[in-house]
Amino acid sequence: MSGMEIERKFLVHKRDRSYADMAFASSRIKQGYICSEKGRTVRVRIRDAKAYLTIKGPSDDSGMSRYEFEKEITLDEAEHLMKLCEPGMIDKTRYLVKCGLHVFEVDEFYGENQGLVMAEVELHSESEPFDKPTFIAEEVTGDRRFYNTMLMKHPFAAWKDSLPVEYR
Repeated sequence: MSGMEIERKFLVHKRDRSYADMAFASSRIKQGYICSEKGRTVRVRIRDAKAYLTIKGPSDDSGMSRYEFEKEITLDEAEHLMKLCEPGMIDKTRYLVKCGLHVFEVDEFYGENQGLVMAEVELHSESEPFDKPTFIAEEVTGDRRFYNTMLMKHPFAAWKDSLPVEYR
């Protein structure tokens, strides 16, 4: 898969785990970054029994759109590539929740990002309307602190106290 990725990101109300009950699927994800410079990332992801190599370009000014190329690779290749990754690892469970015409991906983070729960929705255009499930809270699209690459370098544990208590 390759092309433009358009997505919006949201925090999830801390005490609302309804997404887990609403989910039609969930999976464990571990990912590392071979390159995490501003404007380009190369990610290795293991999602359950599958693996992917993903290259992403810079985000536009809104933080909603950017080029993405993704290729499925073997688990063996992913495990070897993980050894080349920068320090830090993203570990999370992803829940898939249908709401209206869209699917929200809700990520519960572990390790140094424990306590962070975010949701994102992919769109066909930046102005596309969508229904929000009740567990959705503040929008954080474009806030670099919530990019997975930043969570790898500057984990949530180090700055969570800067957020309102309902999100930590």
